[in-house]
Amino acid sequence: MSEYIVLVEPDGNGWTASVPDLPGCFSDGDTFEEAEVGIRQAIKLWIETAQSKGMSIPPPKSQSLKVAV
Repeated sequence: MSEYIVLVEPDGNGWTASVPDLPGCFSDGDTFEEAEVGIRQAIKLWIETAQSKGMSIPPPKSQSLKVAV
């Protein structure tokens, strides 16, 4: 099982979530939790769609780093 970095950001009226390593894979929600549920579903659908079209699934390349300032 691969682990992808998910970026979750406030967008004014809610939250957006995206996966840098899976182009076009994104979701949103009114709450952080809704965005999290949505991006999990989006990742699953992205991978299922790619597999059904015979496309390769890109391995995770992104890395995360938390820096306190």
